[in-house]
Amino acid sequence: MIYKSGETEKSAAVRTGEMMMAAARTAPKACAVDAIETLALDGLDKDKLTGVMREMRTADEAYYIRDAGNVDACHCIVLIGVDVSPRALNCALCGMKNCAAAANGGIPCALAVSDLGIAVGSAAATAMDHRIDNRILFTAGMAALKLKLFSDNVKICYGIGLSVSGKNVFFDRPEI
Repeated sequence: MIYKSGETEKSAAVRTGEMMMAAARTAPKACAVDAIETLALDGLDKDKLTGVMREMRTADEAYYIRDAGNVDACHCIVLIGVDVSPRALNCALCGMKNCAAAANGGIPCALAVSDLGIAVGSAAATAMDHRIDNRILFTAGMAALKLKLFSDNVKICYGIGLSVSGKNVFFDRPEI
């Protein structure tokens, strides 16, 4: 059987995305609370995401258009979000007196946000370990939230675009 590079490169990106989702899941979590949610998109679902990214652009936010173009050039995108509900530790790391005050004020749990950062870093490192070009994009995460791709308590999310090509699609990005 002959395998052509275009097919295998996309397959490698998708398989790496699956491993990235597993890496996000197994990343350390504060208070042993796993509130991470992951998704991967390609094809028409990825196109829908980039369409929303373009719609979200304002005069001061041309980076949404730039990032949408980068995601268009990717084989797939991994999305990682977190349920920001308080962990009931009353640590005050979020700046509020306790978790009840944070919840009443709509303040995200600082521990949940930290967990998200660790999960995203672990996922991006997995892509790097497999030599898949990638970039963390908050703009893709914002579009995923607007599309309501995650459960209701997920309020913060990042996307990681994955590309296999002769030149990194994220390298010569235009200045904004």
